[in-house]
Amino acid sequence: MDGIEVLATVKAAACIAAAIAISVGCVGAALGQGMIGKQACDSIGKYPDSSGKIQTAMMMSLAAVESCAVYCLLIALIVLFKVL
Repeated sequence: MDGIEVLATVKAAACIAAAIAISVGCVGAALGQGMIGKQACDSIGKYPDSSGKIQTAMMMSLAAVESCAVYCLLIALIVLFKVL
C-alpha cells in the first residue's frame, strides 16, 4: 500500500467510526427519553396533584439524557474533522 491508499483507508475508517458513535449515542438517548416519558406519564396518572414536580424532574432528566447524545455528536465531529 502506498501513502494515498493508506490515507483513503484512514478516512474511510474515520467516517465509519463517526457513524457508529453517533448512531449508538442517539439510540441510547432515544430509549432513555422514551422510558423517562413513560414513567412520567404513569406517575402523573397516579398522582395528578404533583404533576408540576413530576414534569420538572422529567425535564431535568431529559436534559441530562440529551447531553449524552450531544457529546456523541461532538465526538463524531471531532473524529471527522481531525482526519478529513
